Amino acid sequence: MKYCYLTLISILFLFSCSPNKTRKEKETINPYYDQAFDFREKKIPDSAFRYFSQAKDLFSQQKDSLGIAKCLVNMALISIDRGDYFGGQEFSLDALRYFKANDKRQFAYLESNLHELALASFHLKNYNQAIKYYNLSLKYAPDSISTLTTRNNIANAYRNKKEYAKSLTIYQDVLQQKNIGPEIYAMTLTNLASAKWEQNEKYKAVPELLEALQIRKRENDTWGQNSSYSHLADYYLKTHPDSALFYAIQMYDIAQKIKSPDNQIEALQKLIKLSPPKETKHYFSVYEKLNDSVQTARSAAKNQFALIRYETEKSKADNLVLQKDNDGKRYQIIILAIGIVLISVTGTILYKKRKQRIELEAQNSIRDNKLKTSQKVHDVVANGLYRIMSKLDNQETLKNNPIINEIEDLYEQSRDLSYEKPRLQSQPFHEKISGLLKTFASDDTKVIIVGNSAQLWEKVTEPAKHEIEHILQELMVNMDKHSQASDVVIKFEQAEQKINIYYTDNGVGISGQVQPNNGLTNTGTRIATIGGTITFDTNVEKGLKIQISFPVS
Repeated sequence: MKYCYLTLISILFLFSCSPNKTRKEKETINPYYDQAFDFREKKIPDSAFRYFSQAKDLFSQQKDSLGIAKCLVNMALISIDRGDYFGGQEFSLDALRYFKANDKRQFAYLESNLHELALASFHLKNYNQAIKYYNLSLKYAPDSISTLTTRNNIANAYRNKKEYAKSLTIYQDVLQQKNIGPEIYAMTLTNLASAKWEQNEKYKAVPELLEALQIRKRENDTWGQNSSYSHLADYYLKTHPDSALFYAIQMYDIAQKIKSPDNQIEALQKLIKLSPPKETKHYFSVYEKLNDSVQTARSAAKNQFALIRYETEKSKADNLVLQKDNDGKRYQIIILAIGIVLISVTGTILYKKRKQRIELEAQNSIRDNKLKTSQKVHDVVANGLYRIMSKLDNQETLKNNPIINEIEDLYEQSRDLSYEKPRLQSQPFHEKISGLLKTFASDDTKVIIVGNSAQLWEKVTEPAKHEIEHILQELMVNMDKHSQASDVVIKFEQAEQKINIYYTDNGVGISGQVQPNNGLTNTGTRIATIGGTITFDTNVEKGLKIQISFPVS
């Protein structure tokens, strides 16, 4: 986490609006929003996230676009701070729809939102996108401190891309600004020296790194001191291991003081490399426990946020049902008449959807049979004709015989039959998947989709997309036929080089071991062809959980 200091500055900046200012700007008619801020300031992110979600729904009822946007920005910040970068991006991108880009009163929120998008992209190592959003945020920067911090972040992104000329130009320009404060000066000087050393290992970066460290000590900038110790340890790692060990120990001590698990993990990694064998064993044990704890907490946070979103959606649906019941008691006669009409319309819609699914299954079956038949045509008929042509060509007396031309025509026709022209993909795949899943929603079954973004599928191959589409279709068909579920949640996420799909319903579930029928057998075969796995979790109190996992490429 060499650049965590700048990341922290960005996060602190997003919260930089003072509590008094924030209190004045937020809507007093939304009690959920007030409660969300109370939990945020008390550093209880799960509760803050839940109340921001509820506040967003109330703002939506009040048709308050700015209120919705502010809730989404805070939900994005909490998600990204807890390691859910894809979820944070989703919230931030959604928030952009509700802002007014030309309203100066909204500039502070716009800058915060664009910072969140840039920060998430930086963590996901999409540096081009991070640079794009950081540059956009400069338009809305309220002061020079914000501008200089953002420009450092842009330079760091170029530095991670190894475009050192661009990063050095930005660092040097920032250092020449008259209104630069000591903390930003020390941060920029550290980044400049490190970039020069990364570009040229012979560069003597120590004087500048030590100058920045002294400034940070004088200003009591503990986070900055942590950064300085990290850079100095890296600088001495190969040439003077004893000096590197000294600075790694200093980094670990101060990382514990500022209670930063990520920086403690980085310091421990350095200590494991540099310490004598006895101390290495101790540091590795501490590292292993801390790293497992951090990873577990982040995984739990991702699942918790998804669960909160699911529970919120379910609560909204339940409230609607309750409201309908109360209205029904007042207007029984009217509801009865409307109910008859709705039943007729619903029956018609369900019949059409069922018919569409049956037709889709039939088309897939026809296509598969057609492919098998075309392969047989190619392997048996076309290749057989070709062998006959070859034999006839070798006989001098038959070389110019018209029958050879006729056989050749038959060969070309049979070969053409064995190739199926590719179909053009006119619809984005994430929309196609959403459309497929939503066809199984009805008045009795709610289908909630989380994380199905266009970016998720960018690096997935067409064959893998084809198999995943049919796997999801088979799971939803089984759900529709057997589960009796009223709530179905399908969550998509990317973890490193794999995509995970989590299916959850509250139906009757599966008792005992999973018994593979034709559909499940096909599903297992399909996931195996793309190097993936499918896991059925039947040990739940109610319903069914399924996890699908496959490599991105």
